[in-house]
Amino acid sequence: MIEQQQKLVLNLYMEIYELIIPKDNLLRQIKELVDFSFIYDELLANYCLDNGRNAVPPIRMFKYLLLKSIYDLSDVDVVERSKYDMSFKYFLELTPEEEVIHPSLLTKFRKQRLKDENILDLLINKSVE
Repeated sequence: MIEQQQKLVLNLYMEIYELIIPKDNLLRQIKELVDFSFIYDELLANYCLDNGRNAVPPIRMFKYLLLKSIYDLSDVDVVERSKYDMSFKYFLELTPEEEVIHPSLLTKFRKQRLKDENILDLLINKSVE
């Protein structure tokens, strides 16, 4: 099942992002300017809504791929950097202490959810719009 509803994160440490991530940070600007909700509509047909465990939200998975592309990182490197780079955690909407995904999930996401080779380009283009 994919979660569309945003959860209110009540975490005392979330305010740390306001203190340490500058207003001119690229990831902060993208996060504040881009509404990624269109990703649910584009990928809804690629998820089973009533079977299996809850999936990592598709927006988060897409954001991992976006980080990978922006910073020219491998799957392993983008996940590793997401463990300690607070701007990455902020962009991924993770709490500071929250665990990151396993790098193999990015491969699985590309193969199972982005079956159409053009869909990643479509999602990136819509993000830029």
